[in-house]
Amino acid sequence: QVQLVESGGGLVQAGGSLRLSCAASGRTFSMNGMGWFRQAPGQEREFVAAISSDGGTTYYADSVKGRFTISRENVKNSMYLQMNSLKPEDTAVYSCAARRNMAAGIAATGYNVWGQGTQVTVSS
Repeated sequence: QVQLVESGGGLVQAGGSLRLSCAASGRTFSMNGMGWFRQAPGQEREFVAAISSDGGTTYYADSVKGRFTISRENVKNSMYLQMNSLKPEDTAVYSCAARRNMAAGIAATGYNVWGQGTQVTVSS
């Protein structure tokens, strides 16, 4: 039922910031836990951040903790990833995803709806 579209990616210099958005359609958005994942060239997809349906619980990968912030506004059917102090190692395609349940989770297998992804490139 839920469909997701990411936006906000682009090219940024190391140390800069980007804010990714995930727009969701569907009447059940507020009932879904959601997350951000990324995949760099030649690498496996990795977990970035997750948030519960009500925003009360968040998880972050160690590599981004303290630099990235996940948030959501259910009334606006939107989820966000604020990325600060970006590093070249953050270069990847970033995808948002939704779970069938309301919990935050770090495993990609727990998510059943995925956006198409948005490219983030951090230059040094």
